[in-house]
Amino acid sequence: MTEASSHPNDSFHVFDTTLRDGAQREGINLTVADKLTIARHLDEFGVGFIEGGWPGANPRDTEFFARAAAELDLKNAQLVAFGATRRAGGRAADDPQLAALVNSGAPVVTLVAKSHDRHVELALRTTLDENLEMVRDSVEHLRAQGRRVFIDCEHFFDGYKANPEYALAVVFTAHRAGADVVVLCDTNGGMLPSGVREIVAEVLARTGARLGIHAQDDTGCAVANTLAAVDAGATHVQCTANGYGERVGNANLFPVVGALEIKYDRRVLPEGRLAEMTRISHAIAEVVNLAPSTHQPYVGFSAFAHKAGLHASAIKVDPDLYQHIDPELVGNTMRMLVSDMAGRASVELKGKELGYDLSEDRDLVGRVVAKVKEQENQGYTYEAADASFELLLRDEVRGRRERFFALESWRTISEQRADGTPGNEATVKLWAKGERRIATGEGNGPVDALDRALRTALERIYPQLAKLELVDYKVRILEGEHGTGSKTRVLVESGDGVASWSTVGVADNVIAASWHALEDAYTYGLLRAGLVPDQTDQTAGTDEADQ
Repeated sequence: MTEASSHPNDSFHVFDTTLRDGAQREGINLTVADKLTIARHLDEFGVGFIEGGWPGANPRDTEFFARAAAELDLKNAQLVAFGATRRAGGRAADDPQLAALVNSGAPVVTLVAKSHDRHVELALRTTLDENLEMVRDSVEHLRAQGRRVFIDCEHFFDGYKANPEYALAVVFTAHRAGADVVVLCDTNGGMLPSGVREIVAEVLARTGARLGIHAQDDTGCAVANTLAAVDAGATHVQCTANGYGERVGNANLFPVVGALEIKYDRRVLPEGRLAEMTRISHAIAEVVNLAPSTHQPYVGFSAFAHKAGLHASAIKVDPDLYQHIDPELVGNTMRMLVSDMAGRASVELKGKELGYDLSEDRDLVGRVVAKVKEQENQGYTYEAADASFELLLRDEVRGRRERFFALESWRTISEQRADGTPGNEATVKLWAKGERRIATGEGNGPVDALDRALRTALERIYPQLAKLELVDYKVRILEGEHGTGSKTRVLVESGDGVASWSTVGVADNVIAASWHALEDAYTYGLLRAGLVPDQTDQTAGTDEADQ
């Protein structure tokens, strides 16, 4: 850990508390190695402060600070240790918890302090005057130890509403004792932007302290409340990556930074770091083992996805007509979704995205639009299966179905053995490169067995398939009037270690639908590998399956 690390802009703080407050989200359980990895990502992004946890409160956080001193080389951020003011009736110089903060080696300390009178009397079980003395003594002691001190005023907004004079006294005491920033915390997350703006402005006018904001998202307003505080004069924002945090979470770091940099034109990151935002968001999601939110502002996979034909027509003229920013500013990309809502513009733009210029062929575009609408009426969905749409588009462009193999038949057998264990076997008969291939496979289920049989049949002819793997598999029974005879849609996500793609199949039963999705997945994978279909196999065999 490099203590000399400092952000190029100290006039405005982006303070991240993912490693402490964000880690309190249900379902997140970070190891020390996880915390070190996330800290590196946050530093690379360019936040000014990374709150690492509460040293002395639990062994994991204590170990984190010990390892951070040896393993972290922060370029942009300073590491922050979190703790509380000294105990009532004691002395800061004798408080073991404050000693642990100093011993952590972190150059910055955040102390949580009570600012709601009822919490002081009921939770701390001390007097209002003693609480003020705890704040003063703790800040002065840490300052004397060479630490920069921020104060988190817990439950500040609720406390201000109940007893404004006492809440202000806590702010003033911390400020006069030497706290660099006094952070007003909406701990219960119940505030709305207008109230935050009004109270922050009043506190700033009456105390002159440098103020920060810490907003929970219980009303869905954490980002808006954070920006309202900035409007009122706060120059320190506390956030978590992807909005992780207790209950429904904290102010999301990425929309806050995106708004500050792009909407407020305030430089809060080092040059060039904003374009890393999407990558950093997804990288941290991988570390905490939570799927990235596809609809997250700025960085979500769907943040700049367009489906409606009306939107597509306008975007074809000027992308800014239906996008509030250029997605490349935050490292994201515009995507066109093809569905039964698609018009000509949607298909043209999607074709361009996939490398096909369709602008001069109105008949072709018309055929593709009609085909998409027809297929989606049967239950297909191409907005979630780009690879299947590209195969459909290639078929229309070339006027034929491109194949690397032609199916003769497939069959699956499921059995229950005498010992109680299930058995699943599949047989595939097909033609590839003029050769008839028959293969069987066993799997955990009939679809897994079918996939293994198909792979066995083709891998000798197409060794490139060794890199292919099925990443995800989803089944949905489509609404209809046939009960158990309703149509089934299967979505398969596949990958080759470099990229992933999705394919779709629809049929009257799950195995047949899975076959269609697998067939597209293998075909697209071989196209990605740079192979050209053998035209002699285009009519070999039959598409009918023996079921």
